[in-house]
Amino acid sequence: MDSALLYIVMALGVSTVLNLFLKRMGVSQIIGYIITGTILVYAFDLREMNNSHTLEYIGEFGIVFLMFTIGLEISLRKMNSMKTEIFFNGAMQVIFTALVVYAVSHYIFSLESKSAIILSLAFALSSTAVVLSYLKSSKEIHNPYGQRAAGILIFQDIAVIPILIFLSFLTSEGDQSVGVILRDTFISAVIVMVLLFVVGKRVITWLLHFSASSEVDELFMGSVLFIVVAASLFASYMGFTYSLGAFVAGMVIAETKYHHKVESDIAPFKDILLGTFFIIVGMKIDVLYFIDNIGIIIGIFTLVLVLKAVIMYLLLRITSSHVLSLKTALALSQVGEFSFVIFAVASMGGLLDKELEALFILVVIFSMIVTPFFISRINKLVGRITHFEYLGLDTSDFISRKNHVILCGYSIVGKFAAKSLDKIAAPYVIIDNNPKHVQEALAEGKEAYLGDMSKLSLLEAIHAESSAGVIVTLDNMDKKRAICEAILAHTKNINLIVKVATLRDKNNLKDLDITSVIDSKEEIGRILVERMITCKLKY
Repeated sequence: MDSALLYIVMALGVSTVLNLFLKRMGVSQIIGYIITGTILVYAFDLREMNNSHTLEYIGEFGIVFLMFTIGLEISLRKMNSMKTEIFFNGAMQVIFTALVVYAVSHYIFSLESKSAIILSLAFALSSTAVVLSYLKSSKEIHNPYGQRAAGILIFQDIAVIPILIFLSFLTSEGDQSVGVILRDTFISAVIVMVLLFVVGKRVITWLLHFSASSEVDELFMGSVLFIVVAASLFASYMGFTYSLGAFVAGMVIAETKYHHKVESDIAPFKDILLGTFFIIVGMKIDVLYFIDNIGIIIGIFTLVLVLKAVIMYLLLRITSSHVLSLKTALALSQVGEFSFVIFAVASMGGLLDKELEALFILVVIFSMIVTPFFISRINKLVGRITHFEYLGLDTSDFISRKNHVILCGYSIVGKFAAKSLDKIAAPYVIIDNNPKHVQEALAEGKEAYLGDMSKLSLLEAIHAESSAGVIVTLDNMDKKRAICEAILAHTKNINLIVKVATLRDKNNLKDLDITSVIDSKEEIGRILVERMITCKLKY
């Protein structure tokens, strides 16, 4: 017990000091956690613990909470709108990458057939933990390129299930036919979806409602933790991954009015557990073996990165622009953490040589170490290659800004609102999640940024609480309500002006403390009467 506490204290101390130092250098904290794991292993001679199933379970829950927060971003409605990103782009990427990697490893490098299959399935996956962590922290998950990357990563996480089923069939212990395995998996999937989306939604909504109405933060937080862990354990019991259960639970909560509060409350737990995952990754590093084989490791990593980037770019060009395809391909060109699981299962089943497993694991770790340095520079790299103007938000511009108007949406109504603001010389900034609208505003010489106003982090960045008011001109009712809820949660003392098109939309916003709701049809009727009264009557 004393030793365990010592290891925990050392892990917290070393990771904190390292990350404070690395933060000043602009290096991702992921690197600090990985280095912490390696330091602990060699400082306390814990090499026998780097294969501990208990530690792996603890680390895996970092991925669980990360996938839960992604589920909060993607409701069923949104997943339906992301069918192309998830099911077409995702499926094509996994299938074609696996086929190409298999062909290269088996026919060019003469790797044994079963080992080549394992390698191709593992290297077809990208790093959910690294990529989604960056996309969320940089707010790029709400951009078109971030949406495409997130969609492919979601499919990859789902694809882990059939991959593991396939591996179990390949092992000598697999005594069931493929048909039986697929039938049982399909039945289990139906049961999980029905229970979580039908029964689970009612239970989750009821639990969140009563815990929120208690106005005791720890009870609400306890309810959220219970929901995440229970859904994860249920999915695992039915033969799926923990993270898939958490992802579905997040999607269920995304359909409720509590998803913004849940997302902000769960963030510290997700970040701590994700740090634990990377510490455990660092514990797997055999420094001497890594030094002896560094040339081979870097060579394999470079080859995989180039192959995956080219394959993904070519596939994405079918449905996306050159810039979006290139950015997404580069962001997902690394190897992911689920490869550890695939290599471990294959090795235990006698499908992969131990020495090859050790080498491939170091390739994955090297990939995860390099990726945080690489992914944060993708926008600059693509900008130099394509001369594309990145539409990111420089938050330093808003530090001292006050009494500015925030115009949310730059479609038809937004353009007229901007003209009226120009006439009275009012300072304003345009925020829109449509790149086309932002480009139009920039071309007209206006200050505009790409972003999602329903995100608390963006509201903090643009100092919404210091603004003179927020004008919401969007048409989508769900997005409009989400933005209003986020703004009112961020600050109550704000002028919030919202345009609606129907009485139904107006009623949907009635429960929110909005300063003014403008019904476009009602306003047109009023103006018509005013113009009639002011006209000179003709006899």
